Amino acid sequence: MSPRRNSAIAGALVALLAWLPAAAQVNVDDRLNAVVAIEAEIPSDARTARTLGTERAGNGVVIADGELVLTIGYLVLEAYSVLLRTNDGRALPAEILGYDYDTGFGLLRPAAPLKLTPIPFGRSADVAEGAPVLIVGSGGAAQAIAGQVTSRREFAGYWEYLLDNALYASPPHPNWGGTALLDGDGALIGIGSLFVPDARHGGRPLPGNMFVPIDLALPLIDEVRRTGKLTPKRARPWLGMYSVESRGRVVVARVAEGGPAAKAGIAAGDVVTAVAGARVASIADMYRRIWSLGQPGAAVPLSLARDGATRQLTVRSGDRYDYLKLDPTF
Repeated sequence: MSPRRNSAIAGALVALLAWLPAAAQVNVDDRLNAVVAIEAEIPSDARTARTLGTERAGNGVVIADGELVLTIGYLVLEAYSVLLRTNDGRALPAEILGYDYDTGFGLLRPAAPLKLTPIPFGRSADVAEGAPVLIVGSGGAAQAIAGQVTSRREFAGYWEYLLDNALYASPPHPNWGGTALLDGDGALIGIGSLFVPDARHGGRPLPGNMFVPIDLALPLIDEVRRTGKLTPKRARPWLGMYSVESRGRVVVARVAEGGPAAKAGIAAGDVVTAVAGARVASIADMYRRIWSLGQPGAAVPLSLARDGATRQLTVRSGDRYDYLKLDPTF
């Protein structure tokens, strides 16, 4: 074994020992083994192939009596093949049970029982800033990092995505997608989504990860248990308009090819100043105003600044699930 590998394992064991006092009743091996590797293959003509790639890898967490695997949805979005790899070397295909755009979660069912102890759920709503956590990726002790919750706050993603109360933790995990965020009792409180440079709210930048709170997954898991599938929620109008905040303005970075915004004539560089006559000061503010206008198909009047002039455009919103190449049984 190389010195670098020895050092990595030693560092991981130190991290585990730092976490253990608060989780003395936890079987650490069970927690480590319940996080599996995910490998997904996506067709080259998928809508997300250009931005997320056709081969994706990350992590998933065994839950629900060992029958399901919870992950971050972008790993398996539009996938035609998903493989799970366990820490003991087994490889099993998995069925995609659904993808939920609002939360970002994806749910899988292994083709055969994994025979792994599932991680119990905690309550993400009860987690306080500064709380000790363990961030676990697939691969055992070398992929476990002890850290702390650095902030709880709103997260707005450029892809028309909004969490009211995301969890942030540091230090960051190098393979963050689908990692398990465990509290001091060894319970699952979040699923890894992103690397962020600002895991701490305000002050100096602090690198870390953003996690989707586990509380948001409970209704989805209940639905899968009842029906066997996760039915897409078609409640929000979608524009296909990817935006960023710059100098206090909401700027269009790009538009989805063939999406509603592109069809309405919106272009990269446009500055969104108002939605239906109400001024917007942030991406989150813009999303909430758009979503308040009704169901997919609702007309969305936008005020835009372009080339020093103000323009009024109306976008006929669409359904994001219709745009994606999803399994027709979803």
